Amino acid sequence: MAKESMKARELKRQQLVAKYAQKRAELKKAGDYEALQRIPKNASPVRLHNRCKLTGRPKGYMRTFGISRINFREMALQGLIPGVKKASW
Repeated sequence: MAKESMKARELKRQQLVAKYAQKRAELKKAGDYEALQRIPKNASPVRLHNRCKLTGRPKGYMRTFGISRINFREMALQGLIPGVKKASW
């Protein structure tokens, strides 16, 4: 389980990206790179990192489901994810 501070930091980054998205787009289109540098670093979407919605785990993230591989496997075995079953041949 990830530390609460890491989850909170990532949430704060997401909010900053959303807040400055339109302003960043306008400044990029205008080519005003000096003004772009005055925007906070964490407002850049490149600085976001995908994390598991349940545990906050940063690695082994499955984009399609928004959870880590470990939680995905547990939920799939319990039948909590529709349309997913364990392969056997």
